[in-house]
Amino acid sequence: MTTQTYIAFLRGINVGGHHKVPMADLKKECAILGLENVRTLLNSGNIIFESTYKDIHVLKEELSKHLEISFGFSIPIIVRDSQSITRLLMNNPFKEVSLTKDTRLYVSFIQNHTNHEIEVPWASDDHSFQIIDRREDALCSVLDLSISKTTIAMGIIEKNYGKNVTTRNWNTLVRIGKKLGVLID
Repeated sequence: MTTQTYIAFLRGINVGGHHKVPMADLKKECAILGLENVRTLLNSGNIIFESTYKDIHVLKEELSKHLEISFGFSIPIIVRDSQSITRLLMNNPFKEVSLTKDTRLYVSFIQNHTNHEIEVPWASDDHSFQIIDRREDALCSVLDLSISKTTIAMGIIEKNYGKNVTTRNWNTLVRIGKKLGVLID
């Protein structure tokens, strides 16, 4: 059977001492589920693995159920195949953004579509937070901390898309890409 490489993004673990999930335990539980070549990145729930699952939705549900049983609490998960992450990285949505020490680049992965989707591009009234693009169920946004010292602007995404969203810093995705063998300029 052929395997496919996937990336799972776990939401809300190891934040402020809540919902602790040690990465070594997470890797072990993924292996018990039959996932192969399991690698984690950072302590925020980024898992790269291989699987013979062909249906990404079934894979997500099985992983979600298994982790809830293993850790004793629900862990929202979004799974993407390596090809979609590679396309996002190779077609860098931020290449035209002028970076400063206060600029933060984010990608928010959306699980479910709603009737309240944001028309892109979108900007907050003070332009501290901008959603510049949408690619393959991912919103690409820019936060300027020199204008606003808070990331509360991310709440606009949850307000429109619900809680089935998880956000990663662009640098984290670049690191994932390197583990996948994707070279980013």
